[in-house]
Amino acid sequence: MKTDQEYNQRLLQAISSIDKPATLMEVCGTHTMAIARSGIRELLPPGIRLISGPGCPVCVTSQGDIDRVIHLARNHDITLLTFGDMMRVPGSESSLQQCRSQGADIRVVYSPLDALQLACQNPHREMVFLGIGFETTAPTIAHTIIEAQRLGVSNFSVWSLHKTVPPALQAIFSDPEIEVDGLICPGHVSLVIGCAPYEDLISKHHKPCVVTGFDERDILEGICMLMRQIASGQARAEIQYKRLVKPEGNPIAQGLIARVFEPVAVNWRGLGTVPESGLAIRESYADYDASRRFAVPDIEEKPIKGCACGAILTGKISPAQCALFGTVCSPMNPVGPCMVSQEGACAAHYRYTIPVKGRESK
Repeated sequence: MKTDQEYNQRLLQAISSIDKPATLMEVCGTHTMAIARSGIRELLPPGIRLISGPGCPVCVTSQGDIDRVIHLARNHDITLLTFGDMMRVPGSESSLQQCRSQGADIRVVYSPLDALQLACQNPHREMVFLGIGFETTAPTIAHTIIEAQRLGVSNFSVWSLHKTVPPALQAIFSDPEIEVDGLICPGHVSLVIGCAPYEDLISKHHKPCVVTGFDERDILEGICMLMRQIASGQARAEIQYKRLVKPEGNPIAQGLIARVFEPVAVNWRGLGTVPESGLAIRESYADYDASRRFAVPDIEEKPIKGCACGAILTGKISPAQCALFGTVCSPMNPVGPCMVSQEGACAAHYRYTIPVKGRESK
């Protein structure tokens, strides 16, 4: 029986035998971390480049949106409930972690249903859940809003910063400054949306897409499938991650998203305003929309001086090409969100790439 290592070597040989240069973008932040951890970039032949894309929802949240959330958190009449990875993301002048140290009531929760339970337990306190994520997390938050309405919980609302992946990929393919020959598509998101959105992309741009799992074998198989398509001049939406992803996706999850949310134009870090890429809460659930319940002013985008997260999220540069990487900016002192998030390209590069600029090799 062939071992995993032997099989992976056969995959690498098959990839190397395709004598054609290509730039492939891994869209998902989990892929970014897995690729860095396994050293796949260094194992591939020189003609194949892997670049990171806008697949980390924390990272692609715009600076203005982060500053608005921080403004909201300073409202002493509310308790802000958030996933932990948002706490240290730098705003223009502060972060949620700093706000909490200054007295703001900010609590970390592990699910939106935990946030709803806290609202039920504290009926005289306004509880606002910070909803950030792609199609993977949107169904659970939609279900939570539906449940809050069913239970008549009046002190619970959601500040929605949700985004959808396919419109961002459309923006990537449409940008002449971003050279991408094929996409390693996200397994978790595709579990919900299926393959139809990628087929739409392919019909417009004729570039292959492969939905891939997250271990080393999955990723190498996905790269091999992409390279075979590129070498033959084909462009199809394929699924490597067949053990979980179906072509039609998850209709129940899709229905939850459509019931509670509607698409709107939103700002992405690195991409600017992308039409119909955000998820706003529908009028029928307006009572649970924190952006309607609490007045927060529009805040001008103030890019962090020297931070290149926007260029990194679109594959225009690698983390090591940022002037701040590994010196001014590190996991202990993050300047931008790509160094904070567990799915951020800078965090992955800092943790797994040796040697790293600004610190000694192990």
